[in-house]
Amino acid sequence: MTHNIHLHALAQLVPIGSRVLDLGCGDGALLDHLQKHRGCSGYGVELADTNVQACVQRGVNVLQLNLDQGLTLFGDQSFDVILQIDTLQHLRNAEVMLRETARVGRIGIVAFPNFGHWPNRLSVMQGRMPVTRRLPYQWYDTPNIRVGTFADFAALAKKNQLHVLDSFGLQDGQEVRWLPNLLAGTAVFKFER
Repeated sequence: MTHNIHLHALAQLVPIGSRVLDLGCGDGALLDHLQKHRGCSGYGVELADTNVQACVQRGVNVLQLNLDQGLTLFGDQSFDVILQIDTLQHLRNAEVMLRETARVGRIGIVAFPNFGHWPNRLSVMQGRMPVTRRLPYQWYDTPNIRVGTFADFAALAKKNQLHVLDSFGLQDGQEVRWLPNLLAGTAVFKFER
């Protein structure tokens, strides 16, 4: 249920009728939702074969690409919105992909696990890496190659001269706007160049 609520909260950030590029689109659920409920069009980008097949079965246009190789396939401002939902933490060069997101899209929307969430901090204080619903893997088998916090992303956006249009956290299906770095398991940012 929380996944569907998060999907709805993220979808509300995308203007109706937008042309969308969903980077690391997984099984295409968000892009499918945007097409059906917000009149959007566009493409998903995914590497995993099973997810590409799931996108095709949903009727979502999908390109099978490795995001670590960049977005040179796409011209400047070729999409209204670029989504990176649970993608940034898997990339080798997150800063380059953030700049590419700002180049290819008019608006970027990023969501990722917030390592600054209080249960994560408590785990680290106890000498262990966190294992939570949002970060369900052990340190040795996680697909995440980097961890970041709400505050870290705000600093990275400023360093790259991105204008944050909206930012908040998500926790248990609720938006968190007060102390999101501490109180939210997911960080969400909407930005433009």
